[in-house]
Amino acid sequence: MSTPALLDSSALLERPGQRRSAVRSPSPRRGAPLVAAVPRQALIADFLAIAALDPGVERLKAAPAPIRLPLGDAVIEHAADFEQVRTDEPGLLVDVVAEADLSRHPFRTAYVAGEPVVAEDGRRFIIESAASLRAEPRISTVRLIMACRRTYVSAGDRVRILHHLDECGTGRLVDCAGMAINAQDGVAAVLALAVEGLVAVDIGRPILPETAVRRRPLPYPDPFGF
Repeated sequence: MSTPALLDSSALLERPGQRRSAVRSPSPRRGAPLVAAVPRQALIADFLAIAALDPGVERLKAAPAPIRLPLGDAVIEHAADFEQVRTDEPGLLVDVVAEADLSRHPFRTAYVAGEPVVAEDGRRFIIESAASLRAEPRISTVRLIMACRRTYVSAGDRVRILHHLDECGTGRLVDCAGMAINAQDGVAAVLALAVEGLVAVDIGRPILPETAVRRRPLPYPDPFGF
């Protein structure tokens, strides 16, 4: 019987010897809610969004060359998914792993135990999974900011917002939003500049009126030396 027929209640009535309860999905046990597995591609999208909004990430490289990592008494070669060059760490190697694949990852034991894994060249290696990438409140803050990426910010609003931050150093989100006099939503205008990499917002906390906003270094040389 086809899938549409299986979903048709009238078809179920025509099948003798089978009650409706016999085709229901089993109910989850009390106290153990079912959690849908997050596909790896969705986790990679979360990872890239977080990296784009993290002012500590200077550069991101995909598929770096394989490295030698200690595993017990042995050393194995492993190709990480990404390498981050951070302001506080010259090279951070990252694997983005779905929960279903964690059991097969060679460094699962160290990941579960929270033990550091360092390559022979001194670079640190970590695993990012749904548990870390979708931790709250960061993931909700990142999604709120990324939702503003298509917000149009006029030249005048850009200059006023950025000049306000140049004058005060770090400003409150509500004050920066007040600088956007041409935008329908001043907060969305400020967050759109965060997506562009012009301002930095603390993504580790919820979006609030007092959320701190500051300028980010320009991703290209400033010819005027500002």
